Amino acid sequence: MLSRAHALSSEAALRGNLSALAGHAGARLLLPVKANAYGHGLALVSRVAAAHPDVWGLAVATPREAAQVSALALGKPVVLLTPPTPDEMGPLADLGVRLPVGSLAEADALPAHARAHLKVDTGMNRLGARPEEAVAIGRRLAERGLLEGVYTHFATADEEDLSFAHEQLRRFRAVFSALPPVLAHCANGGGLLSLGRLDGMALARPGLASYGFAPPHLRGTVPLTPVMTLSATVTQVHTAHAGESVSYGGLWRAPRETTLATVGFGYADGYPRNATLKAQVLVRGERRPIIGRICMDQCMVDVTGLEVRPGEQVEFWGAQGLTVTEVAGWGETVEYEVLTGVGERVERGLVE
Repeated sequence: MLSRAHALSSEAALRGNLSALAGHAGARLLLPVKANAYGHGLALVSRVAAAHPDVWGLAVATPREAAQVSALALGKPVVLLTPPTPDEMGPLADLGVRLPVGSLAEADALPAHARAHLKVDTGMNRLGARPEEAVAIGRRLAERGLLEGVYTHFATADEEDLSFAHEQLRRFRAVFSALPPVLAHCANGGGLLSLGRLDGMALARPGLASYGFAPPHLRGTVPLTPVMTLSATVTQVHTAHAGESVSYGGLWRAPRETTLATVGFGYADGYPRNATLKAQVLVRGERRPIIGRICMDQCMVDVTGLEVRPGEQVEFWGAQGLTVTEVAGWGETVEYEVLTGVGERVERGLVE
């Protein structure tokens, strides 16, 4: 049985983005593949990225993701960015996963064969050790021979006002300059694009930018190509007569006899329900509106005047020019949420 919807990722686009970002940063990349590689497919993206010469390693958010990437045996380091429980440290260290450390207690709990990346909280107030505590923790790890890296995360580097990003960078430099030489990394996509080359940083950590998206004011800083094209199958074509309503709540009524294509992609698959009465799709290269309330498993498209048949593909975003950014706008959300929300019923694949 085949999936109704398909998310195809372009290997060429991903490789090109990685090369462009590494060149702009003047550093190798620690590529985030968390959240199913931002919806693109964890194993698919990890394999492509691991073969790229500019990729030092792969970053994940949960122990389960760390185990999944480690099982692929790609020969690149896997860095866990959020703290595991004490019971998880040993098994993860056995897999070679680099573990985050943000406290002396976590440093002391690490097994002797672990490799650690010290997390410094320079202003995000989410995870990690405050700068005034971080140096002592880093030195404790170094004394045990466990310290491989040190990192922080920018809170506002994708904003036009970079004053706080520069303050975070100042705080971070004060920490890693007081430690033995280790791999330092802080530049998320916004930081890489807005701040450029950061002296002393061995790695950059661009997330959404790697998959082809930049904040509006930073677009064009580095040439990026969206990686994913998402399409879904027409399951039925029928006619709504003038005055008839379509979908839940009767929000839309046909002003005339209207040909409808029902398409197998809905909010359970990742299309934002808030895009109702605003969204468009591409049918045979033409933009056509989604009409009526977007349903859990499907949506209806006005295809009047087109010879559309069941089994044809409708593009929701991707290669033909309709963008995730537009979909996010219609859904009153951000590209991150649209991409990471692409559901498990959507079949992933790679194209050149």
